[in-house]
Amino acid sequence: MRAVPILLALLAICLGSGREDWKPASSPLMTRWGKQIRPENAWQSYPRPQLVRADWQCLNGLWQYAITPRGAAVPNPWTGSILVPFAIESALSGVGQTVSDQQWLWYRREFPWEQAWQDRRLVLHFDAVDWESEVFINGRSMGIHRGGSNPFAYDITPFVKKESPNELVVRVWDPTDLGPQPRGKQVRKPEGIWYTPVTGIWQSVWLEPVHETHLQSFRPVCDIDAGTVLLHPKIVQAQAGDQIRIELFDGDQRLLHKEFNADAPVALTLTQPKLWSPSQPFLYRFKATLLRQGRPLDETRSYFAMRQISVGKDAAGHLRLLLNHQPLFQYGPLDQGWWPDGLLTPPSEEALLYDLQVLKKMGMNMLRKHIKVEPSLLYYHCDRLGLLVWQDMPSAMQAGRSHFVGPRAERDAVFTQEEKKQFRYELEAMIDHLAFFPCIVVWVPFNEGWGQHDTNDVLRWVKQKDPTRLVNGPSGWTDRGFGDMKDMHSYPGPGMFPSMPDRVSVLGEFGGLGLPMKGHLWKESNNWGYRTYKNDVELRDNYHLLIKKLRPLIAKGLAAAVYTQTTDVEIEVNGLMTYDREVIKIDPEEVARWHATLWQPMPEVKDVLATSEVHPQTWSFTFDRPADDWFKPDFDDASWSKGPGGFGTRGTPGGNIRTTWRTNDIWLRRSFELKELPQGELFLLMHHDEDVEVYINGVMAVQTQGYLTSYERFPMAKAARETLRQGINTMAIHCRQTSGGQYIDAGLEEWIERNK
Repeated sequence: MRAVPILLALLAICLGSGREDWKPASSPLMTRWGKQIRPENAWQSYPRPQLVRADWQCLNGLWQYAITPRGAAVPNPWTGSILVPFAIESALSGVGQTVSDQQWLWYRREFPWEQAWQDRRLVLHFDAVDWESEVFINGRSMGIHRGGSNPFAYDITPFVKKESPNELVVRVWDPTDLGPQPRGKQVRKPEGIWYTPVTGIWQSVWLEPVHETHLQSFRPVCDIDAGTVLLHPKIVQAQAGDQIRIELFDGDQRLLHKEFNADAPVALTLTQPKLWSPSQPFLYRFKATLLRQGRPLDETRSYFAMRQISVGKDAAGHLRLLLNHQPLFQYGPLDQGWWPDGLLTPPSEEALLYDLQVLKKMGMNMLRKHIKVEPSLLYYHCDRLGLLVWQDMPSAMQAGRSHFVGPRAERDAVFTQEEKKQFRYELEAMIDHLAFFPCIVVWVPFNEGWGQHDTNDVLRWVKQKDPTRLVNGPSGWTDRGFGDMKDMHSYPGPGMFPSMPDRVSVLGEFGGLGLPMKGHLWKESNNWGYRTYKNDVELRDNYHLLIKKLRPLIAKGLAAAVYTQTTDVEIEVNGLMTYDREVIKIDPEEVARWHATLWQPMPEVKDVLATSEVHPQTWSFTFDRPADDWFKPDFDDASWSKGPGGFGTRGTPGGNIRTTWRTNDIWLRRSFELKELPQGELFLLMHHDEDVEVYINGVMAVQTQGYLTSYERFPMAKAARETLRQGINTMAIHCRQTSGGQYIDAGLEEWIERNK
């Protein structure tokens, strides 16, 4: 059963009543939470956990809608009903219709005047509308807002009528990929890694009565060494002499009850502060009351955490990510936050929370929130559960324009001054909105080369804007030499940049192992993963292998890794869960045990049979098809040529060519002596391009297809390992090449676990 935080256990009356004729639009998949959605229960959760007031009114529910040509007047009549806050393209909106760049989407609803609002200001909140919106109250425009992910609000007090229902109308325009605005993965024609568009209201809409002078926000800034926290308040219509009363709590125990001047940050000193971490996500709660001459004007509840993120060297001299001054390897998924029934909008708070609980159960300590800004409740639950967050900025690209930068491009994308200004506005709005949440430890302004412009200027600006967090250099691809981290993307990987003296080496994306699960697919055919498997056993074994391969990289200085991904998304099937969240593809408890090894002492690695990656090793080889028993240990290879590895053609990525091989096939043999049998886990260390089969003492040890661009580890078949004996042993390899570069080299490694 879900724990309901006291902070959020507030009663709200939703003004959007249900309609018996509402039903979801057609969808390939529905989640269990989506199946429970009705107009009367659509997103009733209090939407702003970082600053909670008791008085609010939910405007989610059924609204009227219409689609008109761009530039048309307010529609009359209206087309039908739409369920807010779900985008019109989603099933849960009840509409399921696409809106073009040449059309406007309109919304309408009424709300009555409440006597409790007398002598109060009335603020209308929109938590997210994609992309351009104009809001009207009783026919009067409140203003135009451009930004698909950031909250905005209007003081509508002067325009609200007391004697009759009030009319609220919203006009939306969204060019999707025909405009240069930040849009993430939305495209008009979804395919591959690009998804269904999201147009219009997609997060909560709500009303809030407040005093003319009221708290608008708090931003906590902590110093764990001094044991202090500064609460930076933003106050609307403050006057000289106003004060803030802070009541600070550790659970039910009140730690402090004190009044401060409201015109400066509130400084709190904690005795033996409790630090926040993924294993102990402690939150201090506080009540803030705004006072004027001792009289309360406003009362809110909030929280903060004592934690510090930084970089520093470990005992081996590798630069690491530090949490509270201690190295912490960060591991978690690329988390896209898409839903088959709600698209960008989770069906409910319970649905949103479920994903996070699964990640915690799997033993992960972070997630990379991929080119999407979530509802505030997601970050609150990450704070509460203990999940570090790398927050991406939604990418900005326009179809048909030079907004894409290739992996080795020397120049950034070309943006106009207007486009740069809009990107910077939405980036700043995202940081201002999310800087409250302690779970967020890294800002990621650019993903790969998508809309990457003025790279180092943007990264420096973010670092100056928020010096309390780290800034990732472009995540993947086109690094420009700036940022706290240098980020590799490697599929399936894993891989890393060598340890650096001034930047942390991280793996921002890897894995992508796919498994289509019949009955849980957005599209039954032509779905894909970076590597796709036939059954859960194959997926399990290959995921486990990836985790094993991470460990020696961590020993070499890798500081974080992000696995692709939390769930399947539309035609992608490389999730740890299916898109509808009905199937967790690998047992969470077993996965958690594998993940736990990432924080254990690294194993001692011994060469049982060295590769030619560093020093050349002599092999017997032939380019002509040998006899059928060529792989057996007693085969006579005296007539074969001899030469040093590796074998291939110059220019093959990651190869160290010492003997040229240009034919389609090569057969190799090599004998090696074991003075004692290995006791640890054995891996075949190999770089192959392309298909390869490896035998130990005549028994198949590894067979794999495709190509690599670096040396990777493969688990040996049990039967092959059992053939090893003291004395002379034989490795035999056949590699077949069809096109492009070619390379083959291999050896054996033993991993010996150290005591914890």
